[in-house]
Amino acid sequence: MKRVKVSNNVIRRLPRYLRKLDDLMAGGISRISSKELGVQLGLTPSQIRQDFSCFGEFGQQGYGYNVPALREQIASILGMDRGFRAILIGVGNIGHALMDNFCFSDWGFHLAAAFDIKPELIGTSFQGVPILSMEELGSYIRSNPVDVAVLAVPKEAAIPVTELLTASGIEAIWNFTNVELTEPNSSTIVENIHFSDSLLSLSYYVAERKDETAAKAAKADK
Repeated sequence: MKRVKVSNNVIRRLPRYLRKLDDLMAGGISRISSKELGVQLGLTPSQIRQDFSCFGEFGQQGYGYNVPALREQIASILGMDRGFRAILIGVGNIGHALMDNFCFSDWGFHLAAAFDIKPELIGTSFQGVPILSMEELGSYIRSNPVDVAVLAVPKEAAIPVTELLTASGIEAIWNFTNVELTEPNSSTIVENIHFSDSLLSLSYYVAERKDETAAKAAKADK
C-alpha cells in the first residue's frame, strides 16, 4: 500500500466507504463494482476509482472489488490496525455519553484512562476505564503511550487544557468543546467536532428546497 499526500475530501470519504463495506459484508455481499458502490453512496464510479488510486490498485477489471479485502485495506489506511491509545478529558455529559455509547475499540482505539476534576469521580472507573485527577494528566501523558486526547471539558477550560496537552507532546486532539481549536505553532493534530454543523447544513438544504418550491408555485400562479 502506498502512502501519498491526499486531499482532505478523499480522507473524509474513506469512513463512508468503510461503513458501506461493513453493511455489504453484513448482508453477505462479497463482491461489488465501482458502479454499484457509487449508486449506493451517491458517487460516480470514476470518483471512487480515483479515491482508491491514491492508495493503490484495489479492484480488478471485470470483477470489481472483493468486499472483505477492500474493507481490510481501507481499515489499514485509516490506521485501525495500529492499536492507537486514547484518553478522555472531561467526564461530564458529553464525556460520559462517549464512554457509555461509543465503542472506541470498534474503530481501532483503546480508551486507556479518563480525567476529571470532580472529587466524586476521581479514583472510580466507568466501563472499565479508570478516572484520574486532572492534576495527573501531564505526568500520565509523559509516562504512558497516548496517541489521541478526547477533549470534552467545558468551553472555558478548552484553551488551558489544550495548552497543557500540546506542551505534553500529545499527538492529536478530538475536540468536543465547541471551541474552534487551532495550534499553528504546534505539531498536534486537531479535529474539531461541532454538532451543529451537520444540522445547519441540513437546514440550508431544507430552506433551499422550500425556496425552490415557493418560486415554482409563484411562477405557476402568474
